[in-house]
Amino acid sequence: MRAKLTAQTLGYLGLIPFYGFLAGFAFLEDYPRSLSVQGFLIYSLAILSFLGGAVWGYARTFPDGQQVTRLLVSNGIVVFAVCCLLTAQTTVAATSLLLGYLALLWFERAVDGREGWYPRMRWRLTVGVVIAHAGYGLLQIAGG
Repeated sequence: MRAKLTAQTLGYLGLIPFYGFLAGFAFLEDYPRSLSVQGFLIYSLAILSFLGGAVWGYARTFPDGQQVTRLLVSNGIVVFAVCCLLTAQTTVAATSLLLGYLALLWFERAVDGREGWYPRMRWRLTVGVVIAHAGYGLLQIAGG
């Protein structure tokens, strides 16, 4: 019970930087604004990579035959996230990262199911991340 509460608390607290950087992008100017833009993307890369690492760790609990797909997906997610930032196009990077979160959620739900507290938490957190990325994209379109 304690680990579940800790995971949930850390998960929801992890949304704060997304929205903090988004607020900085929306309300600050010049250098602090550009830091918020980069901070948002780098944090998104870090969290998507962290989720890839969680898939890697969870893969170890399965028999050999079921581990391979999970291990490949976990590594692919990290490589994909890094490539998103290497585009050097902030809107493309943010949109691609958003799609990465959705793809990872789809994969997890397809292979591990939708029942239990963890899939429900992952769904809610992914919705929060998608909303932040959509807001980021709208700000990019509105004022670049």
